[in-house]
Amino acid sequence: MGNAVRYLGQGIAYALFAVVVGYFATSPPYRYLGPDEGLLRLSFKHPGKVKADCRRRTPEELARLQPQFRTEMDCPRERSPVRVRVELDERLLYDDVFPPAGLSRDGASSGYRRLPIGAGTHTLRVQVNDDVRVAGFNFERAARVDVKPGQVVLIDFNPEQGGVIIR
Repeated sequence: MGNAVRYLGQGIAYALFAVVVGYFATSPPYRYLGPDEGLLRLSFKHPGKVKADCRRRTPEELARLQPQFRTEMDCPRERSPVRVRVELDERLLYDDVFPPAGLSRDGASSGYRRLPIGAGTHTLRVQVNDDVRVAGFNFERAARVDVKPGQVVLIDFNPEQGGVIIR
């Protein structure tokens, strides 16, 4: 009789726990966006161009180096940061610089931003610069987007696919 009461008590405790977890999993409802909002999602991972060109070492420089480090060309590893500028209906919405990853700053720059916008038809312009030696922006894309409430518009960057991608 004692084991039956104990198992019944455990069953009731587990059922109550499941009800509490189930309630808080669905209530109160969470809204990611307002009822008349859409979302621009900027997401990319891209290594910027190398900051400086390779240069040929002089014979004096080579003589000062240890034998295992005597390479004729000196090529820096540091990459350019990636700058992204987003305009919506000819108004600046977002402008930021994403530094390269790594201790030597030789990795890819990663960017992720969520930008809520109003639903409706908009003119979207995205500019990207991945080379500090270029003034201004070396990639640009403009598009008209019809954003429905709750819709997500993705902004990506891939130079092999033409640069800025808006989907």
